[in-house]
Amino acid sequence: MPTQDKLLVLSEVLHVDPQVLRFGSKVLHEVRERDERWAQGAGYLERETFDAFLKLPPPQRKLIRETILLFERANAAGAVAVANAVIRGEPDAIAETAED
Repeated sequence: MPTQDKLLVLSEVLHVDPQVLRFGSKVLHEVRERDERWAQGAGYLERETFDAFLKLPPPQRKLIRETILLFERANAAGAVAVANAVIRGEPDAIAETAED
């Protein structure tokens, strides 16, 4: 693999992004798609929330992550009752719904 400075020169000659030479066009395309989804999907409030999340200590981040994933699973399954049970803090209702 050529060094980065040689890749930069080669990319200028070929009029190609240096990342394409190093990683291939598929990887660059996937990264750009992900970046576009991020830009389109996250507004000011979400970004503010993410910034606050990143300032939390790891144990609290883990708890928040698990809570978000629980809501996502409940939403994907259409289980509004599970989400409401989480909000109300009823672990027995959550376990009963999970067993169904």
